[in-house]
Amino acid sequence: MSLLLALLLDALLGEPPVSLHPVVWMGRYLGWAWRRVRGFWSGAFYWALGALLFALPALLLDLLLRPLALGWVLLGLLLKPLFSLRMLLEEVLRVERALADGLPQARRRLSRIVSRKTEDLSAEEVREASLESLAENLSDSLVAPLLYYALLGLGGAALYRYANTADAMWGYPEHGAKGAFAARADDLLNLLPARLTALLLCPPGLWPRVWREARKTPSPNAGFPMAALALRLGVRLRKRGVYALNPEAPSPGPAHVGKALWLVGGLGYGVGLLLALAEAVG
Repeated sequence: MSLLLALLLDALLGEPPVSLHPVVWMGRYLGWAWRRVRGFWSGAFYWALGALLFALPALLLDLLLRPLALGWVLLGLLLKPLFSLRMLLEEVLRVERALADGLPQARRRLSRIVSRKTEDLSAEEVREASLESLAENLSDSLVAPLLYYALLGLGGAALYRYANTADAMWGYPEHGAKGAFAARADDLLNLLPARLTALLLCPPGLWPRVWREARKTPSPNAGFPMAALALRLGVRLRKRGVYALNPEAPSPGPAHVGKALWLVGGLGYGVGLLLALAEAVG
């Protein structure tokens, strides 16, 4: 019931206020800690300290609340900020709408959801990057935290959300050894969710091609949901000078974005409902 409540809150209300959002608190801690990181081992120490600060209270709250008659209500309220689907769908839709107002506006809007530089992207590349973000974040922002919640409870979801936030802030290649531990921890935690998301996104007949296309990307995980979405939609997704997924296909158009939003939204909430059913039965 807690997972079902969290899904309803996400669909109806979206994100909680910034002042109450645990991911914002994680980001503030990581910003504070980064100024103290000097190399691999200090990066590992401050990563582990943050994991303890956020995951341990979540674990203890889970143990405290589950036996209570209405504990599932508080668990649902605490779980909701640890995943996000509505915000993801809205951000991708805003990029598509911005394209109608002009390329500069769309580039600026896209920069909110991708880490690559957007200043010189074409309209095709803006749309492709937007769909890549949609696919990757279906895994990172929904499937993974809900999967870890189903397996390990609130502590598991909090640990994953922290690790993913740390990778987004510390895990860039240019940070070298300082961010290496955060990057590798995120890679490890995403091994299963990324591949599960890819399997769910496209029919079994396309699975062998997903595995081949995913290996074109430098990430050990992100290529899987991105390749699956490209093949499911029958479009090309690329990062200039780095990779092209399903390269023989055309670049996506507005209709493909609309289809992708319905597909990802339906799949995301469908997975959540199945996990909620498993929680209720268990």
